[in-house]
Amino acid sequence: MTGPSGVGIGWRPEIAGFVAELPGLRFVEVVAEGVPSSGPLPPGLAQLRERGVTVVPHGVRLSLGGAEPVDPARVAHLAAVAQQVDAPLVSEHIAFVRAGGLEAGHLLPLPRSREAVDAVCANVARAQAELPVPIALEPIAALVEWPDDELDEADFLTEILDRTGALLLLDVANVHANARNRGTDPLALLDRLPLERVAYVHVAGGAEHGGFYHDTHTDPVPAAVLELVGALCARQRPPALLLERDGHYPPAAELRAELDALAAAAGFPAVT
Repeated sequence: MTGPSGVGIGWRPEIAGFVAELPGLRFVEVVAEGVPSSGPLPPGLAQLRERGVTVVPHGVRLSLGGAEPVDPARVAHLAAVAQQVDAPLVSEHIAFVRAGGLEAGHLLPLPRSREAVDAVCANVARAQAELPVPIALEPIAALVEWPDDELDEADFLTEILDRTGALLLLDVANVHANARNRGTDPLALLDRLPLERVAYVHVAGGAEHGGFYHDTHTDPVPAAVLELVGALCARQRPPALLLERDGHYPPAAELRAELDALAAAAGFPAVT
């Protein structure tokens, strides 16, 4: 089974009709928690699978970075969805979303500490033991950093990937956001990441508010993020790139233009 390739888009019910009409589409990503673990798939997804479009389940609720062991029922759901859509891999975030029984409702950043590395690796191992396919891990965008960081971002991510054998889901919009908000060089991070481990790449829009760049997924992809896609591909082109859009959907022509711009920046065939 091969992984995703080319340019894809995040499948959402609100744009299912638009996605269904993309003639060159080869893969989509779907929020795993929004897909039933048994029974029929949502109609749009079922039709894409019949066309041979690869579907990658993307988890948002495992809380792999939590100090508590990952919930077996959530892992079982992700595994079942992967089998439902015949996925070549699944993905989740290096983040936590709950602690002490409280749900944050957001992806929260970890301190880049040795203890956090151990917690992530333990939870990834628990998930890998039950998943039928490989897992790709996505670093998140964060407006703040913990004061007790012991590792920089590149060392933190590389150690987790090395110890778990997991793949990397690299979000260039997150790389841009973190560099913009921390005053660091996004290219310096790319130069130190194991780009050969990238399974696919996320690209999304954002906006400036209150002196910070927010990774909104509801705004157009800025030129700086597309330039970062080009810089990444000049170093090592990933097998696949995916446009994320989670609300405030523009007219179809604008979405097609964003997909075309992403394909052009990466040197991939257009899907529109």
